Amino acid sequence: MGTQTKTDSWGATAALGAVVIALCYGFARYAFGPFVPRFSETFGLTTVGVGVLGGLSTAGYGLGLLLAPGTSARSARGTVLLAAAAATLGLGLMAFAPHVAVFGAGIAVAGAGAGLVSPGVAQLIGETAGARTRDRAQTWANTGTGLGLAASAFTPLLAFGWPVIWSAFAALGVAVTLIAWRTLPRSPGPADAPVTGPVDGVVPLVVNSVLIGVTSAPYWTFSSSRLADAGLSPVAATWCWAAIGVAGLLGGLAGRAAGRVGLRTVNLVTWTLAATGIALLALPDPGVPVALLSGALFGSTYMALTGLCILWAARLFPARAARGITWSFAGLGVGQTVASPLAGAAAAGLGSAAVFGLTALVALTAWSQLHRRLGPP
Repeated sequence: MGTQTKTDSWGATAALGAVVIALCYGFARYAFGPFVPRFSETFGLTTVGVGVLGGLSTAGYGLGLLLAPGTSARSARGTVLLAAAAATLGLGLMAFAPHVAVFGAGIAVAGAGAGLVSPGVAQLIGETAGARTRDRAQTWANTGTGLGLAASAFTPLLAFGWPVIWSAFAALGVAVTLIAWRTLPRSPGPADAPVTGPVDGVVPLVVNSVLIGVTSAPYWTFSSSRLADAGLSPVAATWCWAAIGVAGLLGGLAGRAAGRVGLRTVNLVTWTLAATGIALLALPDPGVPVALLSGALFGSTYMALTGLCILWAARLFPARAARGITWSFAGLGVGQTVASPLAGAAAAGLGSAAVFGLTALVALTAWSQLHRRLGPP
């Protein structure tokens, strides 16, 4: 009976996990970027100030990742609820901040929610979903980031002031937290099995994750300015940002594909498509159709690659999925942190188009995973 319950409930758990991930990433972490001009106007921020605030988000994210394995071992469900509550609290602090110090604290707290949520959701699915449906549940839940991006994409175009918009985000967070509290399943906890996954198995996973961070950071940071340089309007750029989120929902198909043809094969095909999407922005004159295709390819492959990392980590650490996912997402964060300033310096010297061309070439180094010791199990 217990196994049957696991198998039957995986869809609802994955959907709820996706909604919480949408809150923590799409609203509490990634919605910051498009509103930077409004924040700068309100608080008188310089580019250095914006960078400091971005660093606070990353610091909160890192803290959440560090806490996630311990909290998930005690209660995966509690970790997911803590992530939702942190994201909601952070959004509320930002909305009602009387000055920039409180605003920065809100960013850090919201970032901690994003760090907690993916390990927590993955651990909960590992404890409650049946073995035959677990991979699908993990990758579909991970697409919540795309759902959040799609839902928040057009909010910068609203005529309301940003505090009103952020208050609405916080109210949405309260609703999501309450729904998750009422409906997320309770699990018996992780099995009493030794934590597997030697260092040799973790290193390729972390390298793959760092590569995702290095190749995604230029797109997250500079794709909008690249489209502006190419003559696209802000509305067109917003549609391209929405395409990232909507197409990201397709990343959930990666789990079933990996179950059919293998994790290594799906990972390499996805990396090739990711390189193609990034390279499209290196074209001299990408029009709206090409830009939309680029956004769709980037969104779907980014969600697929991060979802495949979750499967990879779960196979290395069957009893403690949160531990492997923390390693993976920490690598992704390191890659993004290092690549953003490097991409900015390269854009200043070579132009943004060249940055996307070089980034696409870096993405193709993933084909080194054809070597058995460099790829997923």
